[in-house]
Formats: sequence, structure tokens, C-alpha cells
Amino acid sequence: MKRRVAIWAVVGVLVAVCWAVVSWAVRITPAEPIVWNLALFSCPLVLVGFNFHFGVRLYWVLVANAAIYALAGVIVETMLQLHHDFQPTLGPSK
Repeated sequence: MKRRVAIWAVVGVLVAVCWAVVSWAVRITPAEPIVWNLALFSCPLVLVGFNFHFGVRLYWVLVANAAIYALAGVIVETMLQLHHDFQPTLGPSK
């Protein structure tokens, strides 16, 4: 499970790096609702920086996104493990 949570954290860093590259190429504003909502959903720190009117450094975005994705990974992996543990058996009972 540790490896899977680490994979979730790495995916969070990769998502933040992709958004950094996109934001350097194209200005992302709330006027573009599809791109803006996708950015808010995949990188929640964007909302903090936008609402409090300050820039967030890239390394803080990387760390925060990794932590958020790792927390989501812990929750999802725990739920999957619980679901797997409570699967009913289909064989005859003895």
C-alpha cells in the first residue's frame, strides 16, 4: 500500500508540473470555465492562490499537490482494501 500511495503522490507532482507548463504557455483565468474548473479539480491550491490574491511558488504547489494526492490515495486504497476484504465467497459453505 505504501508504494501505491507514493504513486498517487508522484501523480500529484506530475499534474502540478503539467499545469505549470500550461500556465506558462497560456494564461488561465476564470473566464475560461472548462480549463479553470479542470485546474481547480486537479490542483486545488489554485483556488487558494486566486481567492487570497497572492502567488504561490511552484515548489509549494508541488509539495501541496503531492500531499493532497497522497491523502486521496490513502483514502482510495483503504476503501479498496476494505472492499476486497469483505467480498463474499461464491463457493459452497462447509
